[in-house]
Amino acid sequence: MKKFDVIIIGGSYAGLSAALALGRSLRKVLVIDSGLPCNRSTPHSHNFLTHDGERPADIAEKAKAELLAYETVKFQNGMALSGRKTEKGFEIITQEGETFYGRKLIFATGISDVLPDIPGFAECWGISVIHCPYCHGYEFRGRTTGIIANGDKAFHLVSLVRNLAPAPVILTSGQAAFTAEQSARLEKYGIRVIEEEITEIAHENGWVRQVIIRSGERVDFEAVYAALPFTQHSGIPASLDCELTEHGYIRTDAFQKTTVNGVFACGDNAGMMRSVANAVAGGSMTGAMVNAELAREEFS
Repeated sequence: MKKFDVIIIGGSYAGLSAALALGRSLRKVLVIDSGLPCNRSTPHSHNFLTHDGERPADIAEKAKAELLAYETVKFQNGMALSGRKTEKGFEIITQEGETFYGRKLIFATGISDVLPDIPGFAECWGISVIHCPYCHGYEFRGRTTGIIANGDKAFHLVSLVRNLAPAPVILTSGQAAFTAEQSARLEKYGIRVIEEEITEIAHENGWVRQVIIRSGERVDFEAVYAALPFTQHSGIPASLDCELTEHGYIRTDAFQKTTVNGVFACGDNAGMMRSVANAVAGGSMTGAMVNAELAREEFS
């Protein structure tokens, strides 16, 4: 079966949640998934009711198993390579050369973090070099904590982390870019700012021990937050002329619709709140909105 009501590109939490909503409405759905979620190196997921502390992969496997009960939901392992608009919807071609057709399209493709070229960083990413106080902060409460960020991002992160770690240290890895007011606030609360370039993250099996800076100083840490730039994991939304926000996310309205008719987006690719719970909620909303749009078209 090559024709579907909806094609969902991305089979992690947002995509699976959207598929569940659509499958329960008897929509013919295809989920295309490359099997490379952005949190694949994270040992545990948190802040998601009934799944707090579970392995992210276990949550996804359980979700896929539940979806197999819905006969109209199909899975395709592989990478969606290109897409184009047709008279009746959309055509998607995979890396394996297969072509699928859908009346509606949902991107749940996530984002790709751009990791700095710092020895040890990649090995620690998602384990003890982390991105979100809500997802990981409780587990690192009271630990010696660093923040790799600068300017507004660093200032925002330190305000959240101070409640979890007593004396966080900001590592700007270059000249600090704080306003006079921000600098005064950091000084007021005794927040150390290290501007020297980071040369290495010393670790044991992904667990941070020290951050080494250009002068040779080795600063002890047990956890490090990092605010990283990112790119969209899939280039298909841009090829279909979906607009991005000033921060690089796919622009959507309150109903997860993109700027292209018939195309929706949910999960990390469409918003800055990166968590399993948020992805599931966004996917459920998206599935319902796509079903509603199909229903209106069929009932006109």
